[in-house]
Amino acid sequence: MAKKDIDWGNIGFGYIKTDKRFVSNFKDGAWDEGALISDDTVTISECACVLQYAQTIFEGLKAYTTEDGHVVCFRPDLNAKRMADSAERLEMPQFPEDRFVDAIHQVVKANIDFVPPYGSGATLYIRPYMFGSNAVIGVKPAQEYQFRVFCTPVGPYFKGGVKPITIRVSDFDRAAPHGTGHIKAGLNYAMSLHAIVDAHGQGFDENMYLDAATRTKVEETGGANFLFVTKDKKIVTPKSNSILPSITRRSLMTVAKDYLGLEVEEREVFFDEIGDFVECGLCGTAAVISPVGCVNDHGKEIFFENGKDEMGPVITELRETLTGIQMGHIKAPEGWIEVIE
Repeated sequence: MAKKDIDWGNIGFGYIKTDKRFVSNFKDGAWDEGALISDDTVTISECACVLQYAQTIFEGLKAYTTEDGHVVCFRPDLNAKRMADSAERLEMPQFPEDRFVDAIHQVVKANIDFVPPYGSGATLYIRPYMFGSNAVIGVKPAQEYQFRVFCTPVGPYFKGGVKPITIRVSDFDRAAPHGTGHIKAGLNYAMSLHAIVDAHGQGFDENMYLDAATRTKVEETGGANFLFVTKDKKIVTPKSNSILPSITRRSLMTVAKDYLGLEVEEREVFFDEIGDFVECGLCGTAAVISPVGCVNDHGKEIFFENGKDEMGPVITELRETLTGIQMGHIKAPEGWIEVIE
């Protein structure tokens, strides 16, 4: 089979329909075997729980073509575990983690011609998700669910290179203490939409959310964890029960410690200390690390000394090492790379 006739170097970060997706249904207390299907539409009741009470969770990961020609995924077992944790919090049945990884394999293999070639700068984005599918009018969990996985080729998150962004301190709260900020639920992202549209309208690229209880500690943005660098090259990342445990951040901390020999620390990060850091980045699947050059605190600009004009040296090294592992340039820790084909 030949690759699809796509201009790989010029696709954006958007949805392109592929040939197959995986679907499995939960009914009468059990998941069915599931299957690959061609139909990309979803048919549900107008009263489906997902439409009434937002009972839905999702994940995001990528498949890559490595330097030696293999198609691989990066740590899908961690996505499976995180989705299971999300399901537990929203009173949804957990999709078995081994079946989750197998579904990823099936979808990537079935759409192998949509996996961008090595060196194109593009990847295959994979979106597993689950939702309450039966009609629910009273406020309660659904009894039936659908688990689906689709994929789409995407271009690099940043066209024309990675440049430092400017973010603002948000007056909105992203998540409440003891709430759902630590899981990947659709409702968390819906809450962030007004804040991000407002930020863009004010000329900012993203929001920095502080903890809702005291508004003194850094949490995350609408969809990424923070990573800070000290003057002596220590990597510091915020610790909180109300931020999403990013797989990319977790991997970068391992890279910093085991590959680059840097000290790493996960702790509470108070907002009044961020001016002491020399670099700042946002960690996530889409861009790996987005450099932050400036934080705007209601008109007061806080710049990061080594990263205000271009990506700082430590964040650059972290990014290049992790992408090198993903693309096969650098030997990966055991279990990090799942070979699909």
